[in-house]
Amino acid sequence: MEDDKDTLRILVATDCHLGYMEKDEIRRFDSFEAFEEICSLAKQKEVDFVLLGGDLFHENKPSRSTLVKTIEILRRYCLNDLPVKFQVVSDQTVNFPNRFGHVNYEDPHFNVGLPVFTIHGNHDDPAGVDNLSAIDILSACNLVNYFGKMDLGGSGVGQIAVHPVLVKKGTTTVALYGLGNIRDERLNRMFQTPHSVQWMRPESQEGLSVSDWFNILVLHQNRIKTNPKSAINEHFLPRFLDFVVWGHEHECLIDPQEVPGMGFHITQPGSSVATSLIDGEAKPKHVLLLEIKGNQYRPNKIPLMTVRPFEYAEVVLKDEADVDPNDQASVLEHLDKIGKKSDRKE
Repeated sequence: MEDDKDTLRILVATDCHLGYMEKDEIRRFDSFEAFEEICSLAKQKEVDFVLLGGDLFHENKPSRSTLVKTIEILRRYCLNDLPVKFQVVSDQTVNFPNRFGHVNYEDPHFNVGLPVFTIHGNHDDPAGVDNLSAIDILSACNLVNYFGKMDLGGSGVGQIAVHPVLVKKGTTTVALYGLGNIRDERLNRMFQTPHSVQWMRPESQEGLSVSDWFNILVLHQNRIKTNPKSAINEHFLPRFLDFVVWGHEHECLIDPQEVPGMGFHITQPGSSVATSLIDGEAKPKHVLLLEIKGNQYRPNKIPLMTVRPFEYAEVVLKDEADVDPNDQASVLEHLDKIGKKSDRKE
């Protein structure tokens, strides 16, 4: 992979939840510090682009403070004179159906040196008469390339056609499919309804056959099957895929795992900020540096260093000899001791 002109380098992250706990005096900057670290890593590792898997924002209507901080970070890291060494060779008006209809670094009025590609999640999904997301604001500012936004047309459960963003760097060709969040129950039904989800393959280009493309899908859906109807089964996805980036699940399972019988690997980067008190959030947070050359890829996981440490432990009161489970003061005193022990460890 040392031959740089043919190696596409992508920094992959999901679920940044910018603006989470923004009114908390202590934690209000946590999400932004983690996002700034992600952008800084992209610059340091000299990646070709950043790929985000949804829930960039925590709120569907982010506050002005959150929007300003986000725009400041993107402007600081994405606008520069560095050359962009890949091309988008697909129909960009289909990939980016906004007023401008092209990838942001091709706009002659902007110097974009670090392109960002993102789908929406369930927190920042489009809504309202104009079907707009907060990510549309960043897109209109030419700071991100927003793709994977579907118009659920058709009767009944609806129909979608997923068109890839076709990326070329030297001899490496990547078909990047994006599927922004759709309610799990609905998407589940769509996958099981013939012709409801159409995956558009790259058309033949000079000297390239369909099998020459390395196929990546980024999506943002439930993966854990507490109720199979409210999650997406990996076996619903097409077998021609090579690599899947799974957003929405916050536990960091960054090492790509092969799906038996399907031929592709899944990475689940997890969130860059802990937003719920569950065991999965207590595991170390990472992003993925994905290097692709031809049909081969190499994953490199990078730990995030600015994430606030979070410990998770279970306490069974009946097993604690010096605690009366019926006495609230006794229980609180015991939990306080455990918390102080944990602080000392740090």
